[in-house]
Amino acid sequence: MTRNPLKFGATALLLVLWSLSVAAAPDRPDADWAGSGIENARLQGTLKLDGEVFHVQGLELDARRIWLTSVDQANRKGYLHLFDRTSGKLLRRIELTDGARYHPGGISRSGRSLWIPVAEMRPDSSAVLIELDADSLRLSRKIRVADHLGCVAASGHILVAGNWDSRMFYVIDLAAPGRVRKLANPSPTHHQDIKFVGDQLVAAGNLSLWSGTVDWIDWPSMRLRRTLRAGAIGPVRPFGRGGPLTGEGMTIDGRDLYVVPEDGPSRLFRYRLDV
Repeated sequence: MTRNPLKFGATALLLVLWSLSVAAAPDRPDADWAGSGIENARLQGTLKLDGEVFHVQGLELDARRIWLTSVDQANRKGYLHLFDRTSGKLLRRIELTDGARYHPGGISRSGRSLWIPVAEMRPDSSAVLIELDADSLRLSRKIRVADHLGCVAASGHILVAGNWDSRMFYVIDLAAPGRVRKLANPSPTHHQDIKFVGDQLVAAGNLSLWSGTVDWIDWPSMRLRRTLRAGAIGPVRPFGRGGPLTGEGMTIDGRDLYVVPEDGPSRLFRYRLDV
């Protein structure tokens, strides 16, 4: 077979860059967080999610159901997956792609509404906040925002959405969605999934390649009240099987914290938080 010198040269360059990135990457958690799991939390069990899932982004659940968003980067498509909470069986999957916007983010449920940001796969771009009926998964409305949005927390008529790495939060009052406020993130964490819990925002994300946090932020003062450090979730295996908490795929119910740290095939991990 005749070798194309240009193709061979490009392949060699990619291999060199890959080897440098591997050499530079730590083979263990950062020195400032040598633990595993989530600080002050005890693993209670896992549930295998039986169905095709791509790169996990957002998580919500109730007593009967699990909603999960994922992005198929190879085909530029975003999805919402609905699972049975008892069996882990996939019940439905719908596509969320909106033109150039195919990256669904962290999601949030308020009443019968499920809120999902779907954005272009780049910072300083555009997004739509999609409201779906949590039961039928039918579209209720779209709100367009001139920035990438990667997560959203919903409570009543208020939405708080984080942009790329959640450096800024957009505050939207559904009574007047055209008037948007911006607030700085008080945490250095790159939040990927956030939820309203009472008068606080609970937000999870990564600090580095091997460490992340779960933060409690007072609302509306945006004062950082509590932080739990996180390392590896579950057995660490190659290619996204287990691994560090990134914040993608997190929700909380009382003292129970749920995370989905693995791309498909995925598992739901349940932690009990120590008071």
